[in-house]
Amino acid sequence: MLSRVWSFTVIGIQAFPVEIEVDFTLGLPGITIVGLPDSSIKESRERIRSALKNSGFHFPNKKVTVNLAPANLKKEGTGFDLGITIGILSNMEVVAKEELEGKAFLGELALDGRVKGTRGILSAVIKAKELNFKEVLIPQENYKEASLVKDIKILPFKHLREVVEYLRGEHFPEIPASFSLSELLEGEVYDEDFKEVIGQEFAKRAFEIAAAGGHNLLMIGPPGTGKTMLARRIPSILPPMDYEEIIETTQIYSVAGLLDEKFPVVLRRPFRAPHHNISEAGLIGGGTHPKPGEISLAHNGVLFLDEFPEFRKDVVEALRQPLENGEVTISRASMSITYPARFLLVCAMNPCKCGYYGHPKKACHCTFQEIKKYQSKLSGPILDRIDLQVEVMPVEVKEILKEKQSEGKDSGSIRERVVLARKLQRERYGTPLKLNGRLKAKEVKKFCKLEPGAEALLEKAAEKFQLSARAIHKILKVSRTIADLEECEIITKKHLAEALQYRRLERTVL
Repeated sequence: MLSRVWSFTVIGIQAFPVEIEVDFTLGLPGITIVGLPDSSIKESRERIRSALKNSGFHFPNKKVTVNLAPANLKKEGTGFDLGITIGILSNMEVVAKEELEGKAFLGELALDGRVKGTRGILSAVIKAKELNFKEVLIPQENYKEASLVKDIKILPFKHLREVVEYLRGEHFPEIPASFSLSELLEGEVYDEDFKEVIGQEFAKRAFEIAAAGGHNLLMIGPPGTGKTMLARRIPSILPPMDYEEIIETTQIYSVAGLLDEKFPVVLRRPFRAPHHNISEAGLIGGGTHPKPGEISLAHNGVLFLDEFPEFRKDVVEALRQPLENGEVTISRASMSITYPARFLLVCAMNPCKCGYYGHPKKACHCTFQEIKKYQSKLSGPILDRIDLQVEVMPVEVKEILKEKQSEGKDSGSIRERVVLARKLQRERYGTPLKLNGRLKAKEVKKFCKLEPGAEALLEKAAEKFQLSARAIHKILKVSRTIADLEECEIITKKHLAEALQYRRLERTVL
């Protein structure tokens, strides 16, 4: 006898359908699983045997062969337990085979028969909808995550017995109350606000431009000047995520197993701040069983690299591909996995090893060669991918004591201007994914039109600071964003002059 059940495996963040074929033959009782299963799937034999016994079913007194097709696709995870078990019960005629048509099964089984949550449920349900499955049977603890996908019947279960009773028409699962994303987004409040940052008006303006145009930003300044404080507040001025961004970001966190059990949906733009001793696999992704790295966990959000020159050189250079393409590809002998990695890069560094080069009151103890060596840790190709280079200097004590808040510098006001600027970009480019910071060279020429006076200023600046072609394009893209913040279609001399102020490293001569 042969039964067929459908399930899914997740590679990267993409789900692939897997047909579970179950056959009984004469031989010693046991389960043989073929079709490139990993160790967690092979171990399901004992989980299934105990789950059947403790759920009131007996294990067949025959040899059970399970094939996971297609056989050339690597299968990982514990989500096949439920599908394999239902296939066995179908062969035992406990469940009618016709009841399995149009249904997909996902879930891990505990030894007592409970259906436990598993990773990658959201990706699997999305794929099930694309393939026109009628129903997806999943663990109850994964229901909120799966319910983000509309127009497909999702049925949550706590126990194997409930699944069997449903397939026999004896029980219908209790559907938990769903939640409204729009209501949750309307009530979104950030704990950190730019109004708490005293002084640093120049840096705040740079962050506003970075958020509006999707420009990568580097802060340079002595210790204790508020670089980390500024960086942690940038999510509060970014536009709320739309439905597609929420789905995509939640998919990544689901695959990584990082979703909150009580509220398994990522509504806020991620903010990731890995330590500078992180490995390349930790930042980019990978490992024996590939998982998303920090750059993918920062997708649609912010990646903050503090003490930027202290990161290993191979780790920093690995950022080049994702910064250009918005994704990262991890190659293995048997397969290649692509993770999305479209993020806003915010970096911070000291001007020298001791940290006080250029400080107005504290003396720097570094030699000329030490300063040059420290700053040269960042390669030209990496610096070329950073649009804004901002100097963050200490705030005067009297300014701190005044605690005077500049008008329009709170996160709410800044976000309103950022949202308006992004709306103009969406209308200009026809897609929300295309921001000024992501323009290609030919698009810069088309959309970054300068008035005559601005052209002369750019030529003069390029000659004085020996700007590369890439640096000139960066300046034009930043100018385009500054113009958008003022709702101006043509880039004026004023916009260009401000953009030139954010190329600190070109303007500094040691």
